[in-house]
Amino acid sequence: MRAVVSLLAGSLFGAGLLISGMTDTTKVQGWLDVFGNWDPTLAFVMGGAILPMLVAWRMSAHRTPLTGGRFPKMSPPNLDRRLIIGSVMFGMGWGLAGLCPGPAIASITYGGLGGVMFLIAMIAGMFAAPGLGAQLDRAANAA
Repeated sequence: MRAVVSLLAGSLFGAGLLISGMTDTTKVQGWLDVFGNWDPTLAFVMGGAILPMLVAWRMSAHRTPLTGGRFPKMSPPNLDRRLIIGSVMFGMGWGLAGLCPGPAIASITYGGLGGVMFLIAMIAGMFAAPGLGAQLDRAANAA
């Protein structure tokens, strides 16, 4: 049951990325080009994702998932060094390549060598992040 729900949710997510234009790197870069040829349409995509998720968090507070386990709790809004550095790195990659993790996986089918290279770099960054985070923590504690 869990695999079926995961497949359906992933398919819905992928279809949403495709329909909304989030897999089109020029559209994403147009969203980020505020002082040039700005394309505000992705604001509606983000709002269309954030608002229903806010409702879902509130509705799931005292319920259990159909597939077992528990719903995750909402994370406290802690702004720490790791979050800020990670956000900057994510934003730089998103701005330079026009891709974030979901569309990067989808780009394997149409993105050519550039899409594959981005996906490899993203995976390498995911593996490197824990070690770099530990180094940052040690450096901060030593100071």
